[in-house]
Amino acid sequence: MTNRLIHESSPYLRQHADNPVDWYPWGEEAFARARQENKPILLSVGYSACHWCHVMEHESFEDAGIAAVMNAHFVNIKVDREERPDVDHIYMNAVQMLTGRGGWPMTVFLTPEGKPFYGGTYFPPEDRHGMPGFRRLLQAIAQAYREKPDDVQQTVGQLMERLAALESPRGVSTAPGGEAVLEAAAQLARAYDPQYGGIGQAPKFPNSSVFDLFLRAAQRAHDPRYADMTLHTLRRMAQGGIYDQLGGGFHRYSVDERWLVPHFEKMLYDNAQLVPLYLAAHQVSGEAFFATIARQTLDYVLREMRHPSGGFYSTQDADSEGVEGKFFVWDEREVMDLLGDEIGSLACRYWDITAAGNFEHGNILHVTLEIEQLAKLFGRPVDLVREQLDRARHVLFAAREQRVKPGLDTKVLTAWNGLMISAFAKAAELFDDAGYRQAALDAVAFTERELQQGDRLRSTWKDGVAKLNGYLDDYAFLTAALLDVFEAVQDRRHLDAAVRLMDSTLAHFWDASAGGFFFTSDDHETLIVRSKPAFDGSIPSGNSMSALNLLRVFHYTGAAAYRDRADVILRLFGDSMRSQPFGFANLLAAVDYSANGPHEITLVGVRQNPETTALLRRIRSTYVPNRTLMLLDPRDPSPRPPLLEGKGQVENKPTVYVCRDRTCSPPATRWDEIDPLLRD
Repeated sequence: MTNRLIHESSPYLRQHADNPVDWYPWGEEAFARARQENKPILLSVGYSACHWCHVMEHESFEDAGIAAVMNAHFVNIKVDREERPDVDHIYMNAVQMLTGRGGWPMTVFLTPEGKPFYGGTYFPPEDRHGMPGFRRLLQAIAQAYREKPDDVQQTVGQLMERLAALESPRGVSTAPGGEAVLEAAAQLARAYDPQYGGIGQAPKFPNSSVFDLFLRAAQRAHDPRYADMTLHTLRRMAQGGIYDQLGGGFHRYSVDERWLVPHFEKMLYDNAQLVPLYLAAHQVSGEAFFATIARQTLDYVLREMRHPSGGFYSTQDADSEGVEGKFFVWDEREVMDLLGDEIGSLACRYWDITAAGNFEHGNILHVTLEIEQLAKLFGRPVDLVREQLDRARHVLFAAREQRVKPGLDTKVLTAWNGLMISAFAKAAELFDDAGYRQAALDAVAFTERELQQGDRLRSTWKDGVAKLNGYLDDYAFLTAALLDVFEAVQDRRHLDAAVRLMDSTLAHFWDASAGGFFFTSDDHETLIVRSKPAFDGSIPSGNSMSALNLLRVFHYTGAAAYRDRADVILRLFGDSMRSQPFGFANLLAAVDYSANGPHEITLVGVRQNPETTALLRRIRSTYVPNRTLMLLDPRDPSPRPPLLEGKGQVENKPTVYVCRDRTCSPPATRWDEIDPLLRD
């Protein structure tokens, strides 16, 4: 017997369609029943790749006895957080207020009006390790709701007051300046782990925005320590078990401080954010290692996470055959049988594969020493060792492909696709790679065709059907992607599309009274709070990305209204940035952009000219965190930006102008003239 979730498109919701729980999807039908029967609502939020979501389902939601209690005393709603980040955001804030922590699966108890009064994350079926059992908790909550309504309403009132206050930040009169970036970097650096890299101890997350901020601080302060911290972290991550040593791509996070044991799910958004960071690391260091990791990650996405029509899937599960990490873990005997003694012994030493294992009697592959050290240890030439490791990787990957693969959530989310389009566009720029360029263009075409209607976006697409009003993140990340694609391919159409989408964001999400962007549009369904998030979570906040978009659009168009709105955002969250820099790293990047201004780079040259191409490649290989980039063909009669009127080629050579603060450099044709202008 299936429940209502069988009619949903979300793979996560459909996973629960055979539960004995009388699940409802989020919607008026569930709330109407709760009001009619005066029953509390049990809201359960998770996502398809979440290991502990699967555990709670197997332990509790598939248990007939627990399901009977849920059905008797509650109206039960199941939500996919990836489809409904608006719902997830509100109730996650409530759970964090109640318990001091958050995570998924999330379990929240609501009044029939949708107002929270109790919640938590994972609950075991019976009392365990100091956690109340879910069965006992359900009975206690139902009894409290019936017998202590005044207490419930008091809690509701307190939570609603705090939720409303959370969405009303205290602004400052002047936007933070460039010193705020350096102060934040210094504060964050105190939490840096000098041994293994990363921020804090276990569990460890990639924290891409923090390390992007470090690279900016390294350049601003001329302090190589910040770059060293970033490069060390990225190297340790790429050598760890959090990185798929055979197939490329990063798992969600590491449960230990060494980056060895991951939570094995692979999220599109993590990989989308890490690729540009590895590209920047390559620009800063010149080391091929970082470029290789970026390429391997993008190649994984193309192989595993792309719809044939160009969009990108959401997540790859942690579990296969009901076991977390089974697809990725190896037995020493299996490796030796596949590779033979000569290469097998080399591979086992390189990836720490032993009889005892490093994870539940199996082995998570991670790099234990450099190839040069390995060659010396085995007395073999470095080139031979590298060749043998490549052969081992190929053989093991092919063997792994025969295993039962983790589940794949094939819904396409606009916001996460925006992040991944940006990653491909930036890689196409840096590597001059036609395949990556086409992947970015195909994904843009997919979103335009399947997820966009005029100037409005849908948030999610599955099996040919797009649904749900776009959220701020959808607009913000896709606008950024279009700007990145414009810079990569220099087709004005993409810049114009970005400006139109920015205008639509202002029209439907901007708070005209207090400033900043709401998470939901002006024609979205009414929720208990209209959120205005600026705190970075697993992805940057929509307000931080929109502030960057506004600044970029201003410098491309010269329309001051965009810059002024960005300034309002920076002032609105200025106090929060100073007090909690960890959660505002991406907004601090917007502060950096605003305070220091971009390098407005214009290359005047015939597009097909090899000299133009060579100069463009060198510009793109240089780390310039804030920039605009335009390629102007001297034969093109189209109107030019006012700053570039009358500026052409010198002696018919490709010529570069770098403008700062509305003032342009003299024309430069040689790299030794151009390079200092980009690093100034």
